[in-house]
Amino acid sequence: MIIAKTAVLAALRERGQHSRAAFVDRELPDRIDLDRHGGLLAMLRLDPAKLSDDPPM
Repeated sequence: MIIAKTAVLAALRERGQHSRAAFVDRELPDRIDLDRHGGLLAMLRLDPAKLSDDPPM
């Protein structure tokens, strides 16, 4: 599953986690691959299903 970095940044900023958003913006590509970066999203307590561009199955 691929997630747009903008969705992750928006979710973090919405929570007031601006420093974490800045870290994600510096470290991750524009299209985040959950196979490679899913652990980071879990650590940030973000639900990939809510951030995904893909329609639910």
